[in-house]
Amino acid sequence: MEASNTSQTIISSDVEIIGTIKTSGSIQINGKLEGDLQCEGDATIGKDAQIKGNLSVSSVVMAGSITGNITAKDRIQMQASARVMGDIKAKRLSVEDGVTFIGHSEVNPSSGGGSSAASSAAPKKEEGEAEGKSGGLFGKK
Repeated sequence: MEASNTSQTIISSDVEIIGTIKTSGSIQINGKLEGDLQCEGDATIGKDAQIKGNLSVSSVVMAGSITGNITAKDRIQMQASARVMGDIKAKRLSVEDGVTFIGHSEVNPSSGGGSSAASSAAPKKEEGEAEGKSGGLFGKK
């Protein structure tokens, strides 16, 4: 029998990890992670999963709770039970009704998604607000 070139790691719901996880394969997390996840493959974050750390993945399907920034080379899929507190960046984004998302998003199909550069639009808005230039939904008077 021939072994598969890609492996999948499963972290069950009764496991708690403190530290960084690095894998060249795919991973499914159903437990707790306090630390970063660096995954060259696809990641699945189960409904009961709780992650406090940043994710750097090829693509991710999320149903659990994540407090941290997420960078995906391809796609981020948030299922209805997902709770995300942090910034996200990907080529593609799918969000189901019911998701809790607090943060900034950058979705650009023509970009690599792997860059860690932050959006420059947000600081400009904050500067205008700090100077008392409020005036409507988009900062216009």
